[in-house]
Amino acid sequence: QVQLVESGGGLVQPGGSLRLSCVASGTIFLMNTMGWYRQAPGKQRELVAVITSGGSTNYADSVKGRFTISRDNAKNTMLLQMSSLKPNDTAVYYCTSELSTSGGRRIYWGQGTQVTVSS
Repeated sequence: QVQLVESGGGLVQPGGSLRLSCVASGTIFLMNTMGWYRQAPGKQRELVAVITSGGSTNYADSVKGRFTISRDNAKNTMLLQMSSLKPNDTAVYYCTSELSTSGGRRIYWGQGTQVTVSS
């Protein structure tokens, strides 16, 4: 069974750092574009950062210069290094990826990991 599993969330003080991981498991032929989204209470899910299979990246304006997205294709893993965290970064963070598997090509989502920035 193909799935994405996030980890690394938690409680951090303003100005602190966290690193989120997303691991794709199962029989995967190719990981295409991958990304992180987040959803704060009462708000719509929003894009945080994306990374293509070639390593090109794009970030939401609100996180530019503070967050870094990366991937390790050999380990089927994507990371989000978050620094200088602010209270309004508090949200559930979801990883997503278009994966090519024996069942074809489709978009998968993880279950989410909570990030809380508070003093």
